[in-house]
Amino acid sequence: MKLDKTIELKEIDPIAIYGVNNRNLERLQSYFPKLKVIARGNELRLHGSAADLQRFEESLGALIQLRHRKTYLTPADVDQLFEENDLHSEESNTDPYTIVYGNEGRVITARTPNQKKLVDLYAKNDLLFAIGPAGSGKTYTAIALAVKALKNREVKKLILTRPAVEAGERLGFLPGDMKEKLDPYLQPLYDALHDMIHPKKLQALMEEGIIQIAPLAYMRGRTLDSAFVILDEAQNTSLSQLKMFLTRMGCHAKFIVTGDATQIDLPNKRDSGLLQGIHLVRSIPGIGVVEFGTGDIVRHPLVTKIVKAFDQLPASAGSATPKASAAKATTEAAEATAEAASTEATTTV
Repeated sequence: MKLDKTIELKEIDPIAIYGVNNRNLERLQSYFPKLKVIARGNELRLHGSAADLQRFEESLGALIQLRHRKTYLTPADVDQLFEENDLHSEESNTDPYTIVYGNEGRVITARTPNQKKLVDLYAKNDLLFAIGPAGSGKTYTAIALAVKALKNREVKKLILTRPAVEAGERLGFLPGDMKEKLDPYLQPLYDALHDMIHPKKLQALMEEGIIQIAPLAYMRGRTLDSAFVILDEAQNTSLSQLKMFLTRMGCHAKFIVTGDATQIDLPNKRDSGLLQGIHLVRSIPGIGVVEFGTGDIVRHPLVTKIVKAFDQLPASAGSATPKASAAKATTEAAEATAEAASTEATTTV
């Protein structure tokens, strides 16, 4: 139900709050995309839900109090105000599996047992592997943990990366420069960030290099200190690429690797190094592994049924079932490990 409300600014010049050309007011309104705001002199006429009306009035009151302590306000002050409110909300929350507060009051919470396991292991490990089917929330949960760490200043930057492997399409035929070719492939990472960080704030963080999204090849040669780094679609990495990525870890860094061993887009599926890499390192202290299943799928109910249907596809049809593929890959891991060790001296990372 939509309601109308009029707020009158008393004992303060409206321009001191609205800003030059209403820039502060526009930034404030951007945090309430479903709320209609019209400024008429010292009056603000609002139309929207009761919850949005209350939050807007509280935010406006906080902005007025801030103006009394400062000579003038800027749009950055509005952003800072909301960041501080988000942190306060998260600190006061009693649910240990509420990870971060997103846009429009969205609460990002670990919902399934394995999503919760990922949250628990994150607190105890600096490197995590999250593997499982599409729609199980492994990447989304990882990004939520990264955004929380950035907001809480546990890390100085957030880096999201994917191997630029063509899933049946040819990137070379796409229009534009390299960034324009790759951005659509990296779009799922942008989508998750847009759920959790206001678009204008996200753009500013990316322009400052605090949040980076790049293909895996761009990681070579870097040392990532005080960073939260997520490698997505890791089933499309070779063992040497995975080693290159993992050895980028610097001091005070957190790494999460996500992937689905049943959706390998490499020409030769045996080239995937994800399960082999997990087999090599999972017993090392400080490294955790979470194996998601169809019970963790949180998309449309049909997605679970679709995944189960494809699981029944016989190996003779050209694709082994996920369980068979995982078992086979694990069995072959020892052989692959020996082969990788023999080529270690000639592999450059």
